[in-house]
Amino acid sequence: MNFAQENQTGSRMTSFGIVVAIHVAMIYALASGLATKVVEAVKGPIETKVVKEPPPPPPEPEKIVPPPPDLKAPPPPFVPIPEVSVQTPPAPNAIVTQSTTPQPVVTKPEPAPAPAPVAAPAPRPEKVSAGMLCPTLVKPEMPALSIEGVAEMKVLGTVKGGRVVAIEFTKMAGISDRRAQRSLKGAIEAALGQYKCSSDGIFEQEFIFRIEG
Repeated sequence: MNFAQENQTGSRMTSFGIVVAIHVAMIYALASGLATKVVEAVKGPIETKVVKEPPPPPPEPEKIVPPPPDLKAPPPPFVPIPEVSVQTPPAPNAIVTQSTTPQPVVTKPEPAPAPAPVAAPAPRPEKVSAGMLCPTLVKPEMPALSIEGVAEMKVLGTVKGGRVVAIEFTKMAGISDRRAQRSLKGAIEAALGQYKCSSDGIFEQEFIFRIEG
């Protein structure tokens, strides 16, 4: 009994191995055939097609729509309404009172008088030499001074009525002693008072004193 069972078991394993070997062979054959077809398909030329899109159509020109005509009628001319004043009659029993208060009188101030035009100063007469106005001239006397030097003095003399009425000293140079200056001025004034003139005007005269103490 044991040998028979062992023989049955061995035959079953053999049959199972044969079946498995057949399946493995079939799977290998299928895999090899499919791989060859895939490689052949890959080796073939690949065609590429470039599909160009058609250009867009040109834009349609804009249509200019004219504005609708103004069908409104012009407004009627403006006619002002005349004003009508309505006077209300007083009530029959109303008492009309009249104010006796005098109305204030509004007086407008008078405009200020225009300022009087300022008179332009009279032009100063032209200065001339003393000899042109006064034919007779007198030389001043030298006063006694204890200094030495040269004194220069210039005066403006105004002549009216044939004599010198005003004297103005415009220049004093050469000496600074006040006492000597006063003495020289007195000598000039005394000499001008003796001038005899024939016409009115203003003259300019220069005096030079050489003082030797």
